[in-house]
Amino acid sequence: MAKKLYVGNLSYNTTEDSLRNLFSDFGAVASAKIVFDRDSGNSKGFGFIEMNTDEEAVAAIAGTNGKELDGRQIRVNEAMDKPRRERSGGGYNNW
Repeated sequence: MAKKLYVGNLSYNTTEDSLRNLFSDFGAVASAKIVFDRDSGNSKGFGFIEMNTDEEAVAAIAGTNGKELDGRQIRVNEAMDKPRRERSGGGYNNW
């Protein structure tokens, strides 16, 4: 089962490919996703990596947490599984 990792303090120039390449040194990367602001299209400075096994995830955390990527010292830890909040439509349409 894939293990999801949170990757924070990313440079706005970091790409999903560069994230995938960094983490592939520690095992098979199931997915690499950077979170973008839906309005501006800019990176929010964090993302998620899914490693194929728990062992690969532990090795990836140990090998990448605090490492420099694109001029920023990244933070890596196990992602918490929080249910997504239901968002209501905002703005002028709720009259």
